[in-house]
Amino acid sequence: MPNPYLIVESGPDQGSRHDIKDPECVMGRHPDCQVVIEVGAVSRHHAQIVSMDGKHFIEDLNSRNGTFLNDEAIQGRRLLDSGDQLRICDVLFTFNHPKPDVGSDGSSFGQLVVDDGATSTIMTKLDVSSNRSGPHLSASADMKLAAMLETTQSLGKAVALDDVLPKVLDSLFKIFIQADRGFIILKDEKGTLIPRWSKLRRVDADDTLRISQTIVEEVIDSKKAILSADAATDTRFDASQSVAEFRIRSMMCTPLVNSEGEAIGVLQVDTLDQRKRFEHEDLEVLSSVAAQAAVAIDNAQLHENALRQRAVERDLELAREVQRSFLPDHRPDFGDVEFFDYYRPASHIGGDYYDYIRLPDGKLAILVADVVGHGVAAAMLMAKLSAEARYALASEASPAAAITRLNEQFCKLHINRFATLILVAIDPATYEMSIVNCGHMPPIIRRQDGSIEEPGSEHAGIPVGINDDVQYRQFTTTLHSGEIVMLYTDGVNEAMNEENECYTIERIRQFVCEQIGSLHRKGQLLIDDVRQHIGDGTQDDDMCLVLFARGVAFGDADPDLKQTLQN
Repeated sequence: MPNPYLIVESGPDQGSRHDIKDPECVMGRHPDCQVVIEVGAVSRHHAQIVSMDGKHFIEDLNSRNGTFLNDEAIQGRRLLDSGDQLRICDVLFTFNHPKPDVGSDGSSFGQLVVDDGATSTIMTKLDVSSNRSGPHLSASADMKLAAMLETTQSLGKAVALDDVLPKVLDSLFKIFIQADRGFIILKDEKGTLIPRWSKLRRVDADDTLRISQTIVEEVIDSKKAILSADAATDTRFDASQSVAEFRIRSMMCTPLVNSEGEAIGVLQVDTLDQRKRFEHEDLEVLSSVAAQAAVAIDNAQLHENALRQRAVERDLELAREVQRSFLPDHRPDFGDVEFFDYYRPASHIGGDYYDYIRLPDGKLAILVADVVGHGVAAAMLMAKLSAEARYALASEASPAAAITRLNEQFCKLHINRFATLILVAIDPATYEMSIVNCGHMPPIIRRQDGSIEEPGSEHAGIPVGINDDVQYRQFTTTLHSGEIVMLYTDGVNEAMNEENECYTIERIRQFVCEQIGSLHRKGQLLIDDVRQHIGDGTQDDDMCLVLFARGVAFGDADPDLKQTLQN
């Protein structure tokens, strides 16, 4: 039996659909609700729809602003009927409970399958691909009017496929009173034919509906409607189980052609009564209805795709906010060391990572990491890396032991993913830097005399997550007054322009080496230069960098910035 559902008539998600699948469907502002309503006046758990014994009830959950059923405030539980309107603050829903189609004996129809063994030859064809608005009708005037009015009225307000499809068949059964069966088959995203909706006027002993795949494929490939005036006695249908088993006397099948001229499915009706066979005029009417139905189905699919895309974008935006929470919300106050950092994922979320972590012995650990890949999977692994790194650094006595432990935990995930990482731990008393490198680019250090060093390559280990039997090593160097250190990911030096030219490490070295006022200004000018290099091209990888310097003098060219940073 089809699930009941809610259609949002007004509010932030107007036009969206919420299927009611659980016995208790909670509506409210909390993200765990089955129906999330992102409106400030809505309570976290505002109301719920309770399903019992095939009936559905609305119940207010002691909300601040109440729940209204057909503009009447409810208390306790109230029975819901299809078409009822629910209002929660300024958001209006329509409750729908689609009923299964039934035969004359009240039984609902069963499974709908495509009969692969059917082979058929077409008797009459009608080309519908050349005229998207439908063929010229030669049927009687009252039939034309019935077809047009019925279809237009029933499809005019339908926005969901589960609304469009049954309305199409309901219209056809009123137009073709001799029809015993009707069904709609649509292509899925992979091009597979999927039976989506069917309708019976009466039910035979076997409630499985078999359809001739040969006929369906012929109609889709040729984009031509077909008619068989007497399918059961036509020798060309002898091998079709779907025709013979159900004693089909007459059938019509027409393609559903979208606005781009692509056949997205078929619409078929047939009859068992040999005295009420379909005529050529009936095929023209069916094709005209199918033309309107195809537009409605195409629009419904586009609408549902847009809703899904909007939901995905909303989830990605939320994921971006969550990921930002794993990154530092402020730069550390650490003696006379100044900091600058930058992070920009290639998409909504990314796999690059940086952090400032105070260690138990008073040192400050600075981490920059790059999880292989980018997007959702890399972002999830980045979150795991962040948590494990903090735990390891708090548990181990040295940076090298902490990273060794981090690698062991990463390898236990068994996900065939790895991350490069660079860690620098600064002693506040001596400004000695302990560095651990896990397959990452070495730090770029500008010394007091203006020279550039990139130490530690000989001590670097492999990325974390590859081999759990690795003992990482650390080496030390000292940060003197006036010296600058840069840690970065390869999204910076490998940033591509439209000519597929990388930004290069050499250009990064030049920026680190140059005397450019404040550290903040130096970092911002570097980022601006990278983005100017990318130009109108696409950022292909996540970008992350951390700059820190000890006692770097501010330039005279930016006194306002100097005062801001000193404050």
